[in-house]
Amino acid sequence: MPSQPHKAPRLKRVTLADIAARLGVTKVTVSRALNQPEKVSAAMRERVTECARELGYMPNRQAGSLASGHSRLIALLIPSLSNAVFSELHRGLEAPLAAAGYQLLIGHTGYSMQEEERLIETWLSFGIDGLVLCGSRHSPRTREMIARSGCAVVECMEKRETPLDMAVGLDQHAAGRAMTEAMIALGHRHIGFLGARMDRRVEQRLGGWRAAMEAAGLSQQALLTTDAPSSVRMGGKLLDEMLTRWPETQAVFCCNDDLAAGGLFECQRRGLSVPDQLALAGFNGLEMTRGTWPPLASVVTPRREIGERAATLLLARLNGDLDATPHGLWEDLGFSLQTGGSLAP
Repeated sequence: MPSQPHKAPRLKRVTLADIAARLGVTKVTVSRALNQPEKVSAAMRERVTECARELGYMPNRQAGSLASGHSRLIALLIPSLSNAVFSELHRGLEAPLAAAGYQLLIGHTGYSMQEEERLIETWLSFGIDGLVLCGSRHSPRTREMIARSGCAVVECMEKRETPLDMAVGLDQHAAGRAMTEAMIALGHRHIGFLGARMDRRVEQRLGGWRAAMEAAGLSQQALLTTDAPSSVRMGGKLLDEMLTRWPETQAVFCCNDDLAAGGLFECQRRGLSVPDQLALAGFNGLEMTRGTWPPLASVVTPRREIGERAATLLLARLNGDLDATPHGLWEDLGFSLQTGGSLAP
């Protein structure tokens, strides 16, 4: 009969009782030394800490959260792990939350409301204290779960007239309109728009382009969008198609900086001078826009500041310094235009 594969024994989790037995003290004393060190002597704190380290003790945070009513966990749900916009949002959140004793968890939704719903259900089951969501589109069940949970929530990146709880970001429509108006002010009349992924924020930027073009009485014909992810390669592909279909195009507003960078490389491949023969602008003002030649014009968005402000709002709510309002709280951190380089000499 073939022998059964040997299974390594599962190690038993070290408990407060194990530490107490090793030191010959009570569990209450060990608990105080680890969780309320001011209530025991310095010598006892040192003994308990050293013993816990030797035995490999790990605190049971779930049990602690049940006792205190707080998990000290905040969950951030982002649509993309590779997009620098969301990594900067994360950096803005992490430091102030860590300084206040909270741990930031990250979930990846892939721009899917269904995946967002699944992740939120999971995080809420762990009793998280707060949620940070990117965007304002949520499934009906997500909205219901959040409303029933009483969890503090901040929606980030876009304008929200009626947030789930709190929201901080910028008016994406106004930003798209402002950049288009800057192009028009420079004398451009044939202005195209390139969009990829087409999430709500891109749709709002496109709406701003449409509004500016309509107000100026200009054609909105030069418009290309795709549901495919935004990338440098996609930017080159879309610009090639735009110039082939509308060779009279004088300027192009791209929904993201990576599309604009791809467009710039396509211009260089074609031998087109930027901005003399074609002006280009992107969106977000990422570091890459200052590393191209010419530097890329862009709408500069305050990603890290949005994260920092979201952390401030969450902590204020959790500390009882900020009460919920019937229609939620919305804060607009604005934007600025980076208009040199690829837009004007």
